[in-house]
Amino acid sequence: MKIRTTVICFVLPLAFLSGCKKSSTPETSEAKPAASSPAPAAPAQAASAPAAAPGGADAGASTEAAAKMAAADWAMKQDEIKNDPNGEWAFQVTASSVYNDAQGTAAYSANQAAGAPNVDAYGDNGAAWAPKTPDGGIEWLDLKYPKPVYATEVRVRESCGSGAVIKVEVFDEKGGAHSVWQGNDPTKELNYLMVKFPKTAFKTDRVKVTLATNVVPGWNEIDAVQLVGTDQ
Repeated sequence: MKIRTTVICFVLPLAFLSGCKKSSTPETSEAKPAASSPAPAAPAQAASAPAAAPGGADAGASTEAAAKMAAADWAMKQDEIKNDPNGEWAFQVTASSVYNDAQGTAAYSANQAAGAPNVDAYGDNGAAWAPKTPDGGIEWLDLKYPKPVYATEVRVRESCGSGAVIKVEVFDEKGGAHSVWQGNDPTKELNYLMVKFPKTAFKTDRVKVTLATNVVPGWNEIDAVQLVGTDQ
């Protein structure tokens, strides 16, 4: 089954190319709640910040205003994605490997990629999944969702070492894998890799995200993965 895809990546106003390092005392967020049906919201759209005007103090003020507008717009879009009525978050996740062999809901465990996003800043955070070693090569997350849908999009929330995803697959009712995207991940900073594709001819409640962790130096962490689709 060949599926044409479109990849969209929201980019923060300031993007860095450096890898992501683990700190001796990693930042953590509150545990994610169980996945639930999101409230209706307007669909997300791309945004662009207004250009700064040239010249002295006015230029500085315009740059600051533009940065604030871009940050506010980015925050609104994150909220729209979180509350997309056609989106759902995983309730069960397995991984190729886990940092420190974490189990259950421990920091960096596979289950940290379940539920809605709860990492609020780019960088090492135990509230996201991390593989056993950095730069080790191929790693993956296999995610299950509450409701089978005819899928149209997968959104991968990357929170550390962004840009390492190389393939996204969905599975049909018989367990057959269908690649909906494979390529070069453009994601920078705390953001989504957004993979759009024509509606699947089958219902799916399972997504697999594959990373090449050696592509982006340092640790690569995934906060959450949203499956988007409809009943019909």
